[in-house]
Amino acid sequence: MGHNEATTTRLPGDPVSIYDRFTNLYDLMFRVNGYGRSVERYLRETPLPLPAGARILDAGCGTGLLTLALLRMLERPANITAIDLSRRSLQTARRAALKLPPRPRQRVAFAQANALSLPFADETFDLVLTSGVLEYLPLREGLGELARVLAPGGHLLFVPVRPSPLTRLLEVMFRFKAHPPAEVDAHTRRFFRVIEHHHFQPFEPIGWTKSLVLAQKQ
Repeated sequence: MGHNEATTTRLPGDPVSIYDRFTNLYDLMFRVNGYGRSVERYLRETPLPLPAGARILDAGCGTGLLTLALLRMLERPANITAIDLSRRSLQTARRAALKLPPRPRQRVAFAQANALSLPFADETFDLVLTSGVLEYLPLREGLGELARVLAPGGHLLFVPVRPSPLTRLLEVMFRFKAHPPAEVDAHTRRFFRVIEHHHFQPFEPIGWTKSLVLAQKQ
């Protein structure tokens, strides 16, 4: 199944996620602010050490920022699983994936799930990505769950929100809390070896509120 046949799985009986309310606004922001292009540029300039047929998890995919960037950039075969609490966000991400040019070597499936209780066995994935999720979670528990499903030697790529005047506005709009950078670093190092802390260029809008961390599971 290529990504133009992307599937969506929903958990029966789950309450409607409060994050459904943010779907349209998130999607509009990411389509106009260039965040996706910045992430794609990073992936192009920093090829990830992935095996052929890599198992990849986008934990909290939202409307598809990281999943879509991967689908545009990956050249090797890969199996991508994108999860989120919000059904509306999953539907939006799936529609966007279906619009991309067919690349049958990449497979992607979308499923509703909680990033604090991932429905996957230990050491399932070679790469875990996440953006806009840890700000809603306790850092130790959130990073620990991502580490649990990542294979030894696998990589974590996440895009933390860094405190700034604009961040304070986003915290009110989206009801999250940016963690202090020192706490993010300390908790990351409990589970991972930090390879790079990338700061986007000042002319990139993503650099106003976010940075990027690439780490490897010990």
